[in-house]
Amino acid sequence: MPTIRPRHAITETPAVAQALENARLTWPQDKDRPSRLLLRLIEAGNEAISPEIERERRVRLETVRRTAGSFEYPDGYLENLRSEWP
Repeated sequence: MPTIRPRHAITETPAVAQALENARLTWPQDKDRPSRLLLRLIEAGNEAISPEIERERRVRLETVRRTAGSFEYPDGYLENLRSEWP
């Protein structure tokens, strides 16, 4: 089917073959459509990892918020630092 979107090739390694077999058991209506099974596997994998990615993002943002402004340099710090440069 024509598309302007990028396409990706996947070699059926033993791990991919096993994933497809599991997908056939999970989605028997698509058992003869490996491309559809791969798409379903990708969607399921994305759903599985998305909550952890979002949790990590929230932790990073909270760390930035919590530490924002907490690093203070003494008066004249930059001038003193720059005086050491040629």
